[in-house]
Parts: sequence; structure tokens; C-alpha cells
Amino acid sequence: MKKVLHKADSRGFANHGWLQANHSFSFASWNNPERVHFGALRVLNDDIIAPKMGFGTHPHDNMEIITIPLKGVLKHRDNMNDDWQSVLPGEVQVMSAGTGVQHSEINGSVDEHLSLFQIWIIPQKRHVEPRYDQKTFKPEDRKGQLQTLVTSFEDIDSESLKIHQDAKLSRIDLSEGDTFTYQLKGKNHGVYMMLISGNAEVESDVLEGRDAIGISETDSFNITTKTDSELLFIEVPMINF
Repeated sequence: MKKVLHKADSRGFANHGWLQANHSFSFASWNNPERVHFGALRVLNDDIIAPKMGFGTHPHDNMEIITIPLKGVLKHRDNMNDDWQSVLPGEVQVMSAGTGVQHSEINGSVDEHLSLFQIWIIPQKRHVEPRYDQKTFKPEDRKGQLQTLVTSFEDIDSESLKIHQDAKLSRIDLSEGDTFTYQLKGKNHGVYMMLISGNAEVESDVLEGRDAIGISETDSFNITTKTDSELLFIEVPMINF
């Protein structure tokens, strides 16, 4: 088993006034050559956006982009659909940038901050037709059991959102003292696990809120919670680039 531990306070941080951003991997002005990616996972940003503020229209291409709102109201608009769409906590948004897309993401509230995870995954297929999708996932469906959010188009799971990569994003909410074993898809995969909240031990490493651990070269790993905990798993092929 190979492990890499990323404590919350080791992340890159940028304070733009309207945006407080924590970067698990090199992003924008924060460059850490030892933390460029974890396999096909290129970006995991933990953002807090001020009311009525956000990212103006900007381009992306050849990237699978997943957004998970945690608190507040996200408003999305792109050149595939000019109408503003709301994405709320409990929902997940996916966008295949493919040959190129222009989009805007803003805080749709006038008085509440927006908290979200923004995730970029390197696709296995380039120059695909851009697409957008979002879906609601019930919190009660991840109490003590793994809730799958995103998988590959080739995956047989019909309830998850789809991207152009052999990846799997999932969440679980565990109670204090629970144990859980995560099973990987294959030997060439790794899992980047973010502890959204709580306190847990992962294969002898103790994690607190917003700590993360990357695990690869194993079939499974074990988690024991010290308090009620929320966990996010991002499983990806361990590609190099």
C-alpha cells in the first residue's frame, strides 16, 4: 500500500476577498511541484464565495469538471444553455469541457456565503462534444453506506452522473465508532479521500476536518471514525503526465 497524507493546513491558500480558496493541488498562483496531481485527479479546490460574487464567463477544454455544493446556492450558466441553473447542496454538477465550453459560476445568494468543492479530472477521451448534467443525491442514502455520485460512461451504474474517465466519486456519512472498508475498482487505481468533517483513522493515519489521504497499490483500506464523520472518495486511474 502506498499512502500520501495531505493535512488541511498544508494546502495552498488564496484570499481574493470575494473568494477564499484552498488548493489540494497546484493551481493558479500556488505551485507545489510535489502536489501537481493524484493520478487522473488534477484539481480539488475547497472554495468559499461571497454573496453575489463568482467566476465570470471563462473557457475550459478537455477536462471533466465536477462541482459539489456544500452550503448555499450555486448558479451556473454556459454556452450550451444560456439560462441560469441553480445547483444546491445535495446536488452534484458535472461538465465535460471537451472541444471547448464557456461558463460562469456565481453565488446565487444575496446574503449567504457559498461553500463548494470543485474537482477536475483528466479525461481518457479528448475533444469530445461538451455536455452538462446535474443530479440530486439524498443525504439519507449515504448514512452508513457508500453513495456513488459519478462514474464512467462505461460503468454499469445507471444512477450516477457520467464522465469520460474510469473514475468513481462517492460519499459516506459515518457515526462515531463506525468501521468501513473501501474496495478499489482495480489495481491501477488510487483513491484520494477527503475528510469533509469529523475525525477518523485511516490505516493508522489520523485525519481531522479537511485533511486528505491518497491511497494506491492496494485492493482495499480500512477507516475507523472517532466522531461522526463525512467522507468524500475520488477514485481515479493512477496515470502519469
